[in-house]
Amino acid sequence: MVVLKLNPINRQRWQRFRNNRRAFWSLWLFSGLFLLSLMAEFIANERPIIAYHDNTWYAPVFFNYSELAFGGDFDVPADYTDPFIQDLINEDGWMLWPPVRFSYRSIHYDLPSPAPSPPSTENWLGTDDQGRDVVARLLYGTRISILFGFTLTILTSVVGVAVGAMMGFFGGKLDLFGQRVLEVWSSLPTLFILIIISSMVQPTFWILMGIMLLFGWMGLVSLVRAESLRARNFEYVQAARAMGLGNTAIIFRHVLPNAMVATITFLPFILAGSVTTLTGLDFLGFGLPPGSPSLGEMINQGKNNVRAPWIGLSVFFMLSLILVLLVFIGEGVRDALDPRRTR
Repeated sequence: MVVLKLNPINRQRWQRFRNNRRAFWSLWLFSGLFLLSLMAEFIANERPIIAYHDNTWYAPVFFNYSELAFGGDFDVPADYTDPFIQDLINEDGWMLWPPVRFSYRSIHYDLPSPAPSPPSTENWLGTDDQGRDVVARLLYGTRISILFGFTLTILTSVVGVAVGAMMGFFGGKLDLFGQRVLEVWSSLPTLFILIIISSMVQPTFWILMGIMLLFGWMGLVSLVRAESLRARNFEYVQAARAMGLGNTAIIFRHVLPNAMVATITFLPFILAGSVTTLTGLDFLGFGLPPGSPSLGEMINQGKNNVRAPWIGLSVFFMLSLILVLLVFIGEGVRDALDPRRTR
């Protein structure tokens, strides 16, 4: 077990986290939700997972195949929702479909009622105003939101920890100059600047990530700076300096481990903030490119289609679940790393 490989202090922290049943089960639920979103292609897809035709195995979920491979007439990608292609495959084989036969961009043309259509056996949570399945878009949107949040949290934490550690450890003019930069940079209206830049440049996943990284790295700077400023005067740091250890080695071996405890406590909350920021930008129309699976775009559709409550309620419960689980996990990590708590 992984717990047996931990040192006594970390083993005690993990045990305190496990004793917090709300945080522990929230971690498992969030992990399961994230795993399901990573497997979105196997749960909601307009292509079958596996196809067997003419003694040959195919994996349409991974690869594109031409109609000619199944006995069609044209050298174009096979449309597995076409009854003609389905009949060709089923004549001498079979297909294994995912539970939801729609992707986030699939349009259901045979709806029983005009879009947005209410929940049915084919569309479990109904469709949006463009005839796209809500379950599929919810699943793919959850994946891109969590991945975006994880990536942004890691990048902002790395930059913030590095800047804060240098400011606190070296102090002096570097610290004074850094504080003035933080004061000016943090006073800028971040949301308005994000909207202005997004309106000038066609945002993609990485462009939006870079824009948000410019303003998101300041969250941990003050915290790490204070811990580094305190730790640099400890006796073991002075002893390491007297033994000739370089500044870089002292920062990584002795200063940062003291700051990591407080930093890790904030990570779940930073992740929740990143997901919320992306959702807000998508809701305003300044986020991911049009057509991308987005929780914010689904909230906007729910606002524009009040008579179709299944759209707004579905994304509301999903987003609420993600944020509540992250907050519970963050509270559990905070309590587990608190040295004043012994039980």
